[in-house]
Amino acid sequence: MSQLTQIWIKRMHRGPMDPAPSAKVVAGRGIVGNANQGGKRQVTIVSSKNWEHVTAPLGATPDPRLRRANLLVSDIDFTDAHGKVLTIGRVRIRIYGETRPCEQMEAAVPGLQEAMSVPWGGGAFGEVLTDGEIAVGDPVEFEMITTGTNA
Repeated sequence: MSQLTQIWIKRMHRGPMDPAPSAKVVAGRGIVGNANQGGKRQVTIVSSKNWEHVTAPLGATPDPRLRRANLLVSDIDFTDAHGKVLTIGRVRIRIYGETRPCEQMEAAVPGLQEAMSVPWGGGAFGEVLTDGEIAVGDPVEFEMITTGTNA
């Protein structure tokens, strides 16, 4: 099972990504203290396995903090994740889309913006559905969709 391996809080737009061992999240708002609040892009998430894969052509793997995502999870495949619900501990996040790389990636590491331009190479963004606390080490997985059957 995948787990939450890092949390970063961006206290202001274009500001530094401050690491945190845990964070409080609020439904419909996002991470308490983070610059992005409300809307569909309340939380950004990147998978460390995917990060290593997309940045492999660069030689050394850059620090994932350079991605400027809020959360780093160990092994989640975001392909076809649109509309799915990701659980982190007891918190639920609806994935709304793919986070596309911007010029800040290129400024951080030459070639990074292009390396991340593959589908879902920049991770995902979503909306917090439940209030709660998340912490490094929490389990991470997509909710299973069950359908009822008539017996």
